[in-house]
Amino acid sequence: MQSENRLFDDFVKFVNGAAGTLAGVGREAESSFKERTKEWIAGLDFVSREEFDAVKAMAAAARDEVEELKARLDALAPPTGKKDG
Repeated sequence: MQSENRLFDDFVKFVNGAAGTLAGVGREAESSFKERTKEWIAGLDFVSREEFDAVKAMAAAARDEVEELKARLDALAPPTGKKDG
């Protein structure tokens, strides 16, 4: 009976070791996949969310400034009805 338990214990240790190894391989594969995906996306010249938001804010500020300048220009020189171009 003791030999059966030992055989069973050895088998359980082997299975546990194999499961741990497979889990490690799985984590390594996932990490490698994520790294390669990041490299691939970085090569596509995408912008980050922070860069996009910064440029969006700059464009909104520029539009506001253009509107303000148009209003000031209209106040200085009211339209005469002629077109310049």
